[in-house]
Parts: sequence; structure tokens; C-alpha cells
Amino acid sequence: MVCAFNLCVIDQLLRGQLAALSIAVVVIVVGVPLWWKTTETYRAWLPVSQINELSNLQLQLSADVEVVFARGTVTPEQQKKVPLTRTQDEEHSVDEDTALRYRYETRYRTATIMEEDALDQPTAAEADLSLHTLSECPCGSLVVYVIPESSSLLPQDVDVYIGQRRTALLRIGGQIRVGKTLDLLLAHLEPRIKQVLQVMSFSHTDITAALSDRVRLSPGNKESIADSMRTFKSSPGYEITFSLLNPDPKSHRLHWDIEGAVQTYIQPLLTKLASVANFSIDSQTLYYAMLGVNPRFDSSLGAYTLSPDSLAHMINPVEARLGSNAASSNPVLNFLLYVPDAQHSPLHIHDSKKQEVPTNAFHSPRWGGIMVYNVDGFYGPEAVFPVDLNINMAKVMGVFLAQLRLLLGVQSPNAPSGFLVAPCSRTGLADWELDRLMWSRSVENVATATTTITSLAQLLDQIGNIVINDNIAEQVSSAVTSLQLAVAELEAGNLRFALQYSKEAILASERAFFDPSLLHLLYFPDDQKFAIYIPLFLPMCVPILLSLLKIVSDARQKRREKQAKKD
Repeated sequence: MVCAFNLCVIDQLLRGQLAALSIAVVVIVVGVPLWWKTTETYRAWLPVSQINELSNLQLQLSADVEVVFARGTVTPEQQKKVPLTRTQDEEHSVDEDTALRYRYETRYRTATIMEEDALDQPTAAEADLSLHTLSECPCGSLVVYVIPESSSLLPQDVDVYIGQRRTALLRIGGQIRVGKTLDLLLAHLEPRIKQVLQVMSFSHTDITAALSDRVRLSPGNKESIADSMRTFKSSPGYEITFSLLNPDPKSHRLHWDIEGAVQTYIQPLLTKLASVANFSIDSQTLYYAMLGVNPRFDSSLGAYTLSPDSLAHMINPVEARLGSNAASSNPVLNFLLYVPDAQHSPLHIHDSKKQEVPTNAFHSPRWGGIMVYNVDGFYGPEAVFPVDLNINMAKVMGVFLAQLRLLLGVQSPNAPSGFLVAPCSRTGLADWELDRLMWSRSVENVATATTTITSLAQLLDQIGNIVINDNIAEQVSSAVTSLQLAVAELEAGNLRFALQYSKEAILASERAFFDPSLLHLLYFPDDQKFAIYIPLFLPMCVPILLSLLKIVSDARQKRREKQAKKD
């Protein structure tokens, strides 16, 4: 009986030990891997090495210029010796992570018979138009026609004429006459052609200003800092709002043909800028809308005035009534036409020197512009109110068009002495001005997209709990690919393709960076995970661990007993 009882006890102990071992094996072999797999953070693959390469931005901008010698500038012997091409490189180190390289490739040839006929026009503007009809210069390229000193196309004090297209007329200097050596002629033309390139294509100042989001501008370059702060940041689209403010509808019944004015004055400019961004336009009329500042009456002028210090306080009270397009995330450009009430007319804006501003308007950086339109001169003291008034839209749109150019970054460069730049055409934008804007926007988009992508990569590397979905990885890969293509197209001088790829890069990078699934608060930190899992696993793991310890203790005891018997 005693032996049977001992055998039964031993059998139960063995069963208990086998059960504990089986449970431990199942937990370790099946449970732990299953729990680890089902609770791990999914992180799709990202091209980290390519992103790190983009963080060290090395941009090369290539510009092509064709120099055409007209009759009377070179001798027949010199024509045979004119080199086909010349290439010049300039390197600039902006900071430790950003470097710029400019490559100017110049091609030389003599004018054709049709080009000679076009250069025989009575004026430079007509010659510019005739040359444009012969052949259209590609986007990002320039053609410089070298004309003799005796040419009557340019005034005596003008050496370079820049028209509406991508062509320029350069008069050969008096000190370089026909018969001089070709090397002297090219050495004389080279610095002048470089100045033409900087005016009509891009300059180092413009490109550095476009990198303002990536690098810190030097304090000495105040003009570039002011221009970059005034201009709206690059965006795939813009909303333009024209508002008529009538604070005194009981006295003034205003009529403005805003639709016709937009089609006549604004739409040609926006059509030309279609490759840069998309634009949408709306208009509104606000009644009883006040500026929020009290103008001062100047008895010497017999008019009310607004000082420069008070202009900054005009925007906030009006902006509350302007409304915004909540359905769009694009920047809004506001253009306000304010007609003063009868009690505060006429109203004039003064500058810092207490002189009247000729346009009676001002603009606010990255916001828009306001124009004060006085109507007191259109009716006499015996007029019956309300007075019907038609607004001169040509005068108003001329001011708004100039402000729109500034806010979009279309800025007239400071031409060197001896340069004559043709005034704006009906479209409000010359072809070479569009090229300048496209160069700046392409570089700005590349710099912004690289900053966004590298910041996102650093964030994901530092916080391991953020889930990286396949959609985010696809957007990041798309942004990196578009950036590489944009940089390659800039290097090749294909400006239109470079701008398109840079726009795709900035869109993909922003979609990835602002994806809602990247919010870190959606996932538990490690300490919160332990707080959740310990109450769940501890009651189950304690008996298993104690059973395993018991098994190990019994095995050691048996080993000691066997060793004692042998001894």
C-alpha cells in the first residue's frame, strides 16, 4: 500500500511538472512571439540614405545664352575664328550644408539675313517684336544680339536694351572697333553679357533669398531680406480676393466693374503665371466697413491724412470682416478698395517724409494691399445723396497689378547703368521676368521640400513609436524622386521641368509630413505599455515561474542525492 501511494504521488508530481513545462513552452514559443508580432509598431521602409544625401544640398543652375553678332561688329576673318561655345562656372558656399554652382554656357554665331532685316527696324521695341516672330527662345535661355556702335536702335546713353521677350540688344563699345582682335572683342563683351544674364535670368542674390527657409541670410543683405519677407511663400495655389469697402452707403452708391477689370488687367498676368501656380479670384462689397483708425485733418491741405504709423492698424479691424475661404488651404491675397465717407473726404496717405503717396495706396507683406479712392471731387455740395458713382477701374487695377507683382515675387531688378528695360506689356509680365520667377520658385521649392523631408526623417528616427504606413512611405519616396529629378533638371537648364518636379516634391513632402497617422499621441509610450500589460500577464506568469523554479529545485535535489549515494 505504501509503495502504491508513493508511486501515485510521484506520478502526480511528474504530471504537474510536465504540465508546467508544457505551458511554459507554449508561452515562450507561441505566446511571446505572437504578442510581439501583434503589438509591434509597423514602420514601412524609407529611403534614408537618399534623404541624407539631399540634406547636403548641392545645387547647380545652368543658363544658356546665345550671342549673335550683327553686321558690322566682326570682320569676315573674325567670323571664322569665333568659338562655338564657351562655358563659365561659379561656385558659392552658402553654409556648411548648402552650396551653389552657376554654369553659363555661351554659344556664338552671326546673324542670319532675316535677323539682319529685323534689326533694321526703326525702334528697339519693333526690333524685339520682329526677332521674336522669327524664333521663340526656350524657357530659361537668352539671346543677345550684338549691334554696332553706329546703330540707331538705342539712344546714345544706352548700351543694352531689354525688351519683353528673352532677347536683348547690346551695342558694342566705342573702344572696341572693327579690326581689333577677337580676343579683345570677347573680353569686352563677357562682363556685359554676364550683367544681362543677372538681370534677365538669375543672380546670386535672388537665389540666396530663395533659400531663406534653409539658410540664414546675412544681415548686410537688407534688400534681399526685405524682398523675401514681402513675397508670399511658394504655394501650388493662391486665392485672390478683391473687396470694395463702402463705409457710407447712404451717401455713396458705388458701381465697379470688377469682373471686366479682372479679365482685362489681372487675368493676362495670371494666365502667364499658370505654370507657377493656380489662381482663383473672387470679389465682394462690404458696407459700413471702417478702417479702424481716425485720420487727422490737415488744415494746410484741407484734407484728412493717414501717417505711416497708422497704416499698420488698419488691417486687423477690416480683416475680421473679410472672411476666408475655409475650403482651401492656399494663401489669400487681399486687395481692398476703400472709399472714404463724406465726412472724412478727401483722405490721403502720407509717407515717412510727410509727402502724399502718388497712388494713395500701400501694401502689407504677405497679406495684400489697400487703396484709398477719393470720390469727393465727382460731385458738388448741392448733390442729392446717395450719389451714383462709377469707379475708374483702370486706375485701381494699375495699382493692384503692381502690388500683385510684388507680392508674388515679380520684382524689377536694379539694372546697371547703360541698361534700358522696356515697360510692362499688357500681360503685366515679360518673358524674362517669368523666367526669373521660375528660377527662384524652383530653388525655393527644392529647399523647402528637402527641409521638410529631412525633418520628417529625423522625427521618425527619434520616435520609434510612430507608425509609418505604406502611404507615407510612398509619399516620401515620391518626394525624394521628384527632388532628384528637379535637381537634375536645374543642372541641365530645363527650367520648366525643374519647376514642375519641384512642385511635385513639395506637395508630396507636405502630404507625408502632415499625415494624421503620424501623431505620436495616438500611440502609448513604453511606461504606459507596462502599466497595461503587467496586470494582464503577471497573474499568469507567476504560477508558471514558481513551477519552473520548483522543477529546477527538485532536479538539483535529485542530483545531490545521486551524488551522495555514489560517494
